[in-house]
Parts: sequence; structure tokens; C-alpha cells
Amino acid sequence: MEKTRATIKLVSVNTGLPREVMWHGISVTTGIFKEPVQGRVTLRKLNLDGDRQADLTVHGGAHKAVYCYPLAHYHYWRKELPGREVPIAMFGENFTVDFSTSDFSTGESLPEDLVHLGDQFSVGSAEVIVTQPRLPCYKLGVRFQADDMVKRFLASRRTGFYFAVTREGEVGADDELKVIGRDPNGVPVSEITRPMALVGDTVLIAAPNDFARDVIENRLRTVLTEALADELGSDVQIAVTVEQLAVENVVNCCDVCGSAQNRKSNLASESPDSFIGGIVHVQQCRAGNYRLQ
Repeated sequence: MEKTRATIKLVSVNTGLPREVMWHGISVTTGIFKEPVQGRVTLRKLNLDGDRQADLTVHGGAHKAVYCYPLAHYHYWRKELPGREVPIAMFGENFTVDFSTSDFSTGESLPEDLVHLGDQFSVGSAEVIVTQPRLPCYKLGVRFQADDMVKRFLASRRTGFYFAVTREGEVGADDELKVIGRDPNGVPVSEITRPMALVGDTVLIAAPNDFARDVIENRLRTVLTEALADELGSDVQIAVTVEQLAVENVVNCCDVCGSAQNRKSNLASESPDSFIGGIVHVQQCRAGNYRLQ
């Protein structure tokens, strides 16, 4: 791919400040509510002007200064969530981007399959670098008023990704994201979280290489633990390996019910039983909560 042709359109720049909302009778402070802004906005090392995060232990920071979400995913979610309005910025992203006219728009692949950790872009007068996928906490469910939204989001593989800011500048809608550098050893965003398994009481993540393992260990462990804890309980443990997962342990091979649909499923599947959904299935089977019809 020629980097000079790989341009992506910035459709919307979105910001918001933390607010308190009620969720299951509890007051929750969240910065996920964002709105498109007009004109140009200064992009700084930690965030856009006018944008803040509520819980800085798992959100924000230099590695997650800007959250980017592809426009095409909105078409998917509007089909998946009929009757629900899904406006731009619903996922709490800072950049809503259109890949359709870029060289990243290829076949059936998702942008997360084609964008790599370490890819560098210029946008407006700023420069950014891809750092990691988005792993949502329960507040995505708060935004959608749906308990199952975190699981559905992860199962869809439409996670979007974060940028770190390598050069501050101004950005605005209709700017282009232009590739200015690609890491020759870069790992696709989607590869960071796709291979997961439940081994005993531990969620095992198979990183494709040592670099990806370091990203998971150093940047994603806390937020991934929180996301899994929402589904599996607060005592969930996470281990990261660079070795191939054994077939009998992969997330969609249920070692309890042995159902063919789970045993034969592909890790890349977009079915609800894939990804965390599959881990939950196995966990529930072990607890005796699922019965074969």
C-alpha cells in the first residue's frame, strides 16, 4: 500500500465533559457523552480542548488521548439495534472517521484488521500514532442503557482504536488523516484482543508477538480486567501468552456442553458466542446454568 494514497476523512470531531447519570439506581459519573463540535479544535497531548474523562485510572492519558471510531460501524449498529437512535459520537469517540475512500477500505476486512499499532497519521496540523484498541467498561452500557452492550460491542470486533498525540495542532471536520509512517512489524488492532480462552478460572490472551504482549500487559490489563469483570465477576484473572492457544481451550470450544456450534466456531466469528460472549457461555455451563434443549 502506498502511504501517500491512504487518506481517511475526519467526518466529525466530538468532545464532552463528565456528567452524572443514573444507572440501576446509582449515580455514575462518565465522560462518554460527547457531541460534534463546529470549527477547529486544538488537539493536545492528553485530549482535545473541551474534552475530559471521568475516571483517569482507565480512561485518557497520553496513550489514549483520542478515541477514533469508523463511520461504517454506525451502519452496522443501526441494523443491530433497530428502533434505537445511534447518532454520531454515541460511542464516545473523539474522531468519527470515514475509511470508504481510503486504501484501508479493502474487501470484507474491518478497519481494525487493516490499521496497525504504530501507524502514524497527520491530521490538520497535528500528528498522531495508533496505540491500542478500545476496551469498553460498563459505561458503554450506561450510554446505551443496555447491560449487554459491552459484550455485544466486543463480540462485533468493531472496537475502534486510540491515538497518542505526537505533535499538537488544530483539527476539524473534513480534515484528512494521511499516513506518514507505518511500523513494518506493526500488529493489526484487531489482533490484540481476538484470541482469548478460558483456562480454569483464568482468561488467557494469546498475543501474536512480544510487542503485542507488552501492549496488553502495560496498557490494557486494567481496562480489560474491568470489562471482563462486568461479565465474569470481580475475581477474574488475566494471563497473556505469545504461544498458540490449544484448540480445546479456545473461547468457542465449550468443554461442558460440547455443542457442535461452539466447538466448530471460528475465533473471528461475529456471533454472540464469540469473544467474551464465548467465555461467558463456558463460565455459565460450568456453573450449571445452561442446559441443552
